[in-house]
Amino acid sequence: MILHRYFARKFAWTFVMTLGGFFLLMLLIDLVEQLRRFGGDASVTALLQLSLLNLPSGLYSVLPLVMVLATIAMFLGLARSSEMVVTRAAGRSALRALVAPMIVTLIIGAITIAAFNPIVAATSKEFEVRETALRSAGSSVLSISAQGLWLRQGSQDSQTVIRAARTNLDGTQLQNVTFLTFTPTGGATRRIEAETAVLSAGAWTLTNAKSWPLNTAQVAETRATTHDSLRIPSTLTADEIRDSFGEPASIPIWELPAFIERLQVAGFSATRHQVWLHIELAQPAFLLAMVLIGASFTMRSQRGGRTGVMVLTAILLCFALFFLRNFAQILGENGQIPAILAAWAPPLAAIGAALGYLLHLEDG
Repeated sequence: MILHRYFARKFAWTFVMTLGGFFLLMLLIDLVEQLRRFGGDASVTALLQLSLLNLPSGLYSVLPLVMVLATIAMFLGLARSSEMVVTRAAGRSALRALVAPMIVTLIIGAITIAAFNPIVAATSKEFEVRETALRSAGSSVLSISAQGLWLRQGSQDSQTVIRAARTNLDGTQLQNVTFLTFTPTGGATRRIEAETAVLSAGAWTLTNAKSWPLNTAQVAETRATTHDSLRIPSTLTADEIRDSFGEPASIPIWELPAFIERLQVAGFSATRHQVWLHIELAQPAFLLAMVLIGASFTMRSQRGGRTGVMVLTAILLCFALFFLRNFAQILGENGQIPAILAAWAPPLAAIGAALGYLLHLEDG
């Protein structure tokens, strides 16, 4: 038990130091980038705040790399000080020596999901707001695509298709917008074009709108009406609209299940969010796979100058696993494979392969 506590403290301290190094390095790099982009439009204090808001997202993305580097640093240190030799001489196998770092890794993974993920979601959203304000001189408008943003809202009486040329980050303010209303059987009843549309509680508020009735035999233009302001009932919310252009990472993991359910009820595709949810839940297993891969190549006694080769091999394998997970994520988002398989297969396969390699080394 004393040895397990020693390995746990050593691994936790190595992880904290490695993460701190990445924190300082990424902060300096991001601050230089923000100075290059907005140096003439904002103060250094404002740009430092912008970099600090962007930093959690960056650290979250490199967390697997931090984990494998901490593992390599720890076990190389133990090998150079002959502590692993003493541990084996005391009758402890490599797998038993890995128990404490594995437990610490799972704890870090759980903290990452429970606390760090919501922090990343909140800071990323605030970063986007401030960055867009600086980039567009206070006009927080984002171009979605060349074709614009398409939305759909419905009720028991009608269905409405909405097309907008531009939208803000929350999807609650649309520009150059068109509303096409249909009956449940598919017949068009009304077309509205407006300069802007703002979503409030339960309705769109249109400005400078023109409406054409399409459910009569008369020429629509002859019955067209113009409105300085027009209110259209809506069942949409900002969260549902965000699915059309937002990233699942901008939603805290605790809100994702309810958000996915709302999307499905509203008729939106929630595949991308389902895949992201499972990937986040699989994060502890993915970090554990990184630790096992890093330990497999560095926890043995290093002789004959093969240390560099082993470290490079471990890092390359971790990068390969990272890209394999990203490839599986793309397949899952496109519906080629189930979301659970896309998220859990790469880390579980890597854990099995690393454990097999460790057993092979132990038994010869």
